[in-house]
Amino acid sequence: MDGARAAPLVLLAAGGTGGHLFPAEALAQALASRGVTVDLATDHRAEHYGRTFPARQIHVIASETVRGRDPVALARTAGKLGIGMVQALRLLGRLKPSVVVGFGGYPTLPPVLAATLKGIATVVHEQNAVMGRANRLLAWRVAAIATSFAGVLDREPVLAAKATRTGNPVRPAVIAAAAMPYVAPDAMLRLVVFGGSQGARIMADIVPSAIERLEPHLQMRLAIAQQARDEDLARVRESYARAKVAAEVVPFFADLPARIAAGHLVVARSGASTVAELAAIGRPAILVPLPHALDQDQSVNAGVLEQAGAAKRLRQDDFTPARLAAEISALASAPQKLVAMAAAARAQGVLDAAERLADLVMKTIERKDQR
Repeated sequence: MDGARAAPLVLLAAGGTGGHLFPAEALAQALASRGVTVDLATDHRAEHYGRTFPARQIHVIASETVRGRDPVALARTAGKLGIGMVQALRLLGRLKPSVVVGFGGYPTLPPVLAATLKGIATVVHEQNAVMGRANRLLAWRVAAIATSFAGVLDREPVLAAKATRTGNPVRPAVIAAAAMPYVAPDAMLRLVVFGGSQGARIMADIVPSAIERLEPHLQMRLAIAQQARDEDLARVRESYARAKVAAEVVPFFADLPARIAAGHLVVARSGASTVAELAAIGRPAILVPLPHALDQDQSVNAGVLEQAGAAKRLRQDDFTPARLAAEISALASAPQKLVAMAAAARAQGVLDAAERLADLVMKTIERKDQR
């Protein structure tokens, strides 16, 4: 066996936000444990979320997300993606990876498409319960498709034939947090609030106002951990202070998985990583899908947990202080309902998703080598 086969190089392509980087990070660690060298191709946003990414090298590739139908914006996006294609072709020519693995989003288009043009083995991973547009564009060209949820491609048998459900890889911190059993709330009810890796103003607008509407006896039981954007910190803290509610409000929790595990109820958006982590750790949630997503992926993600009995899904238009206060009050008065929701969430979790995806990547390399 030659040196290249003994130590293959895998190039991961992921957009520079937590939702794409977290599963890529989990796969990188699973591959590294097998002696595989990992590089990352990403966009400029990874300067914030990708600083600690476990890769030999991080390569920034020009990219742009398609937004709307404005001709000028579309032309600019096409130009950026074209530049990214040139950069990706040069990068692949230099690195000669054994396989390129894409994690969705338009930033993955140049590296994965360039790999298919060069005859390099390719895999795409779809984190959401509905396939995103970038992955859909690539799905017909790649060698293998990994999905987080069952049934994503049931209506497309040609694509389903090369699809494997691996689950959505979660970070080691999530796996560690999953070891903490859920305990029904008694004297204290711990509420964890966040809006995804980009933050969410809606959580700052609605949750504190809902908490102020609760009965005083319930306010006294609450301990809140909430992520809020810098510009929202002061008003969120002031609202909780008025209600005399114990609250820690910060821009970012580096230990979010542990916070989720310590919580009794989570209020959050329903991005793929959030849903995967809630399921892996096994915690009940009130989920508010991002309303403007082109494919309504967050709504479908939340629907999976809601159908399983693990979460309550609220449309953003229904996510009012009065409605949220009513939902929190109802759940706080039914601790066994929370226990059942936690168990239902855990039943949806896939703790070994990173290893499953690593298995698929290695099989794809083997199949390519055998040709």
